[in-house]
Amino acid sequence: MEELLLSQISEKFTTSTLQKMSAFYDNKKVSPPPGALFRAKTNNGTITAYHSGKVLFQGKSPIKEFERWASEQKENHEQQLSNRTHHSKYTPSHKIFTMSHIGSDESGTGDYFGPVTVCAVYVKKEYIEILKQIGIQDSKKITDKQIPLLAKQLIEMNIPYSSMVLDNPTYNKLQKQGWTQGKMKTMLHYHVIDKLLKKIRDEYFEGIVIDQFCQPTVFKKHLATENHSLHDKTYFITKAESYSIAVAAASVIARLRFLQEMERLSNLIDTPLLKGASKAVDEQIGHIIQSKGEEVLHEIAKVHFANTKKAKQLL
Repeated sequence: MEELLLSQISEKFTTSTLQKMSAFYDNKKVSPPPGALFRAKTNNGTITAYHSGKVLFQGKSPIKEFERWASEQKENHEQQLSNRTHHSKYTPSHKIFTMSHIGSDESGTGDYFGPVTVCAVYVKKEYIEILKQIGIQDSKKITDKQIPLLAKQLIEMNIPYSSMVLDNPTYNKLQKQGWTQGKMKTMLHYHVIDKLLKKIRDEYFEGIVIDQFCQPTVFKKHLATENHSLHDKTYFITKAESYSIAVAAASVIARLRFLQEMERLSNLIDTPLLKGASKAVDEQIGHIIQSKGEEVLHEIAKVHFANTKKAKQLL
């Protein structure tokens, strides 16, 4: 029993990594304990992920499961070691969520196929309750069938927004140049917010809320490498869509753009592409390589994901 208790690793991961993990272990999930995001069992042991970002690897060979996410963990560890003395400076007051504000969120980061999409939305104070009443909430709590209808309502209400799509060829090119997914998301968030600020011009807003995927100091570091700086009144908070209706609205439109691109790419190769990064995705990759050739993956997928290597092993 003592040996079993020592056979565990506990680490904290980013939201995007948790999403990738959830998709990866999709067909190995079991009933999670109270407060857990998900639990999965493999031949190496048990993986339990919590909403806080903490992941517990237990069992016979926890290191084997942990090492699957080692590179992601390294970046996350650097984020956690960032200058935390400034963290409170970037934590939004709850007052923001009841006032006119901007929110931004992304979609597609944990999916092997498809692009990364990001959106920023400006919501006036008087629209907050209206958006809640029509069902605007975190897109992960809404079915993909509901997304187009909710996004259409947002657009018909003339809610100001700006969105961008980082297509797969560009994503893969940047990744080869050394960009992490974190830096890509940072720059996407920066540009959609910048475009939205120009669109709303002199409209008042209490602040800008970004669904936090890295420490603010890491976000600023990424911006500095491209000669940009953080917009004034920018704040970060995890699970922002649970607090900010603007972030929730942004998540809906970002998801819509992702779904539209997935449909376009599916039509491009005449195959309905699967979402996520599960074993089923590995098998589909193998079929695509056999029928269309490996090169087509650069047009439709994030080729650095481990799924590419696993798919080749299935051939």
